[in-house]
Parts: sequence; C-alpha cells; structure tokens
Amino acid sequence: MSSTEVKKVEKDTCDTFCFDEEKVNRIQPQVEEVSGVELIFKALSDATRLKITYALTLEEELCVCDVANIIGSTTATASHHLRLLRNMGLAKYRKEGKLVFYSLKDHHVHQLVSVAMEHSKEGVFVGGK
Repeated sequence: MSSTEVKKVEKDTCDTFCFDEEKVNRIQPQVEEVSGVELIFKALSDATRLKITYALTLEEELCVCDVANIIGSTTATASHHLRLLRNMGLAKYRKEGKLVFYSLKDHHVHQLVSVAMEHSKEGVFVGGK
C-alpha cells in the first residue's frame, strides 16, 4: 500500500454509549448463572483431553490402555487426563479385575463434543472465516 492510499478500517464498536435498560436488567442476572461452566470448557480446551472425550463419543466405553493407544501416549499420561476428566465430572469409570474402563458421565458431555466437532467440520475457523 502506498503512502497515498488510505486503508479504511471498519469500526466495530458503537459510536455512542447507550443501552437498553430493560434488556440489561432481564439478562444480566441470568448471565451470572454461567459461573462454574467455564471449567467444562477449560477441561475440554486441552487437545489431549478433547481427543479422549471425542474417542468416548465414538465408543461408549474404553479401557485406559485403549485410550493410551488411540491418543499415542503412555498409559500414565492417558490415566492422568482421564482422572482429570473424571474429577471435572465429565467422565466416569468402572474397574473390572485389573482393567479400568472409562465412559462419558452423561449425554450432555457427548452432545457438547459432538456439536463442537460438527461445527468444526463446517469449516468455521478462528476469526470467523
């Protein structure tokens, strides 16, 4: 761009400050209900935990050894991430002899990951492009 060209930058904020008091008063208390929900997204924001959770949407139950092989890690690493998912209330486990099997805690976790995967496959990337 030459010095004579001026790049037009679209402003993405209001030119004046005003708000709809009725909307704010109605919505603001409801927005406070999200407190704690961010922990779910924090747990799923780690690529390894998201891969594990996604694997558990594809198969109802997986042994720790299966998970380790699926994600290409040691059983210790898989176990660590599975334990975090369990502690966050996203996964549950059962022990059968010397094996430990994990599954998703409920259908809501399955839905969250499934919707995120579907959205990703639509080609929506960071920056809205």
